[in-house]
Amino acid sequence: MITIKPLHQKDYEHQSFNLSYQTNGYYDIEKTKNGFSITYQSFPQTVTMSFQDVFFNDWLEQPLAYGAFENNELIGYVEGSLESWNQRFRISNLCIFKEQYRHQGIGSLLMDTILKEAIKTKARMVVLETQSCNEKAISFYHKYGFDMIGFDLYAYTNTDRERHEIRIEMGKMVSDNK
Repeated sequence: MITIKPLHQKDYEHQSFNLSYQTNGYYDIEKTKNGFSITYQSFPQTVTMSFQDVFFNDWLEQPLAYGAFENNELIGYVEGSLESWNQRFRISNLCIFKEQYRHQGIGSLLMDTILKEAIKTKARMVVLETQSCNEKAISFYHKYGFDMIGFDLYAYTNTDRERHEIRIEMGKMVSDNK
């Protein structure tokens, strides 16, 4: 049985984790004469992407985090924080650590939990970052009403476009606060 529990910062702060996922394609963002165009492109074969991060990054103002546990093993995690300067709640991480636990509704349990917390902070929007090649995450966020609100062609390296790993910002309004 999966349980969702708050994670305490003192227990997890700065511990690192690795995450990998498979993708069959990416959203290609091209400069055009009058702006940008976005098209979906398939990879010739499935590609595995990976990254490393830490729990409770220092840049988060007052982070909230929840873990999904099965038999006391942390199998998933969501973290977020209100950005007080613009009243947006940023989801900084939402991940299921092992492939065997994905596509079982655990991500939805975590997303539901963090969205409730975001609304309690009186945030006007919830925002998050993903990559143009993380097609499954993008689809998941769309199901929750998130739209693409921006991108950065060179956020990670000077070769993000060539690597098909462009930073995408997605957001969803959660209140009428301006």
